[in-house]
Amino acid sequence: MTDALINVNGSNVQALDIMLLMTVVTLLPSLVVMMTSFTRYVMVFSFLRTAMGTQQNPPNMVLVGMAMILTLFSMTPTLDSIKNDAFDPYTSGDITQEEFFERAQVPLKEYMLNQTEIPSMEMYCNIAGEPVPQSQDEARQLPMRVIMPAYVTTELKTAFTIGFLLYIPFLLIDIIVSSTLMSMGMVMLPPSMISTPFKILLFIMLDGWPLLFETLVSGIRY
Repeated sequence: MTDALINVNGSNVQALDIMLLMTVVTLLPSLVVMMTSFTRYVMVFSFLRTAMGTQQNPPNMVLVGMAMILTLFSMTPTLDSIKNDAFDPYTSGDITQEEFFERAQVPLKEYMLNQTEIPSMEMYCNIAGEPVPQSQDEARQLPMRVIMPAYVTTELKTAFTIGFLLYIPFLLIDIIVSSTLMSMGMVMLPPSMISTPFKILLFIMLDGWPLLFETLVSGIRY
């Protein structure tokens, strides 16, 4: 079965290669979420929208699109390394498929390790029964099943930390508006109707989107 050959455009391609390609394509959305900065970006945007109280604005499609663009921008050095060190030699026939996957993992591991906190790495090493790395070189030898969950855990913590910091100024506006309405006896008027325009005005005056994008991208360590 695994030795069967299929003729595609005049060239022989192993059936196993086709099955592997289909598997990678199927898992690609999950890999993008688990191995790139996409998770951090989309969660921060979601926190910002909730803190501003703008309901569905920006819509989910816009938030995901912005997260994808920033992910592509921040992951370009890693993708270039994979292309130069693994993809190009594989397409030219200089290395085997096994060597391709080994080389492709190196830039990804380097990127994820640079973002991962040591406590998260130690926790998953202990769970998986792997020795805790004492240096960066030893950390690169860890399997992906340890590095990936440690990286995602750190990304979630980072996204929640940024979300908390984003909430503070908008929460202060809510408190001020609520206190003002109560002092005026307008307890039946929803504070969100009054505070939302002030939140949007504050965000515009601070040039919020460029400031947020710059902060997120500059927070990626290479």
